[in-house]
Amino acid sequence: MPSPAADPAPRYPSTIAAAVEHELVIKKSRFLALVQPVSSVAEADAVVAAVRKRYWDARHHCVALSVGPLAEQQRSTDDGEPSGTAGVPMLEVLRRRELTDLVAVVSRYFGGVLLGAGGLVRAYSTATSGALDRARLVRRSAAVRVTVDAPHADAGRLHGVLRDWTEAHEGALEDVAYGAEARFTLLIPPPALDAFDAALAAATSGTLRAGRGATVVLSR
Repeated sequence: MPSPAADPAPRYPSTIAAAVEHELVIKKSRFLALVQPVSSVAEADAVVAAVRKRYWDARHHCVALSVGPLAEQQRSTDDGEPSGTAGVPMLEVLRRRELTDLVAVVSRYFGGVLLGAGGLVRAYSTATSGALDRARLVRRSAAVRVTVDAPHADAGRLHGVLRDWTEAHEGALEDVAYGAEARFTLLIPPPALDAFDAALAAATSGTLRAGRGATVVLSR
């Protein structure tokens, strides 16, 4: 009986590199959007609190957040807008773009003209999308942490070989530590592990082997 296929590596949502702000004006209402990377719900709450303090006179501060490597924690709030017209549409933007570890806050200064439910949905989602359009994405993927121990005499040449190989194969040279030997720690995409072993053998005439460790999340 054939052995079962290995589970595929999980597909990780992306995040953003830095905070971005964007302003949208619709029928005299101002929508001030902020998207900011965060690593926890508590950090997201702190961002929201800072926005509330900064725009203390705004009528609404609507929020959507997604946190966790696989977007395990998601929340939204309409903050006084009609139910489902602000926070949920904002969260849907994060979901459609497959994003996590960020919070979106849209503060509204009411301009005196009612937008209706459909208008609010479009305004809050457009404001969030506009901020995200200006953000730099940080893409994430599964990688296996691999170590290679090498004699100091070979470390300089091997450093360049490993760096170039990982850059060409969407991996990363995470660390180099010098003790009794030079230890290189690399992050290698699972499908490229066998190719890495072959490249290492070719570069060292088969004298060095890689040790495989845990699967982690690689951000690029």
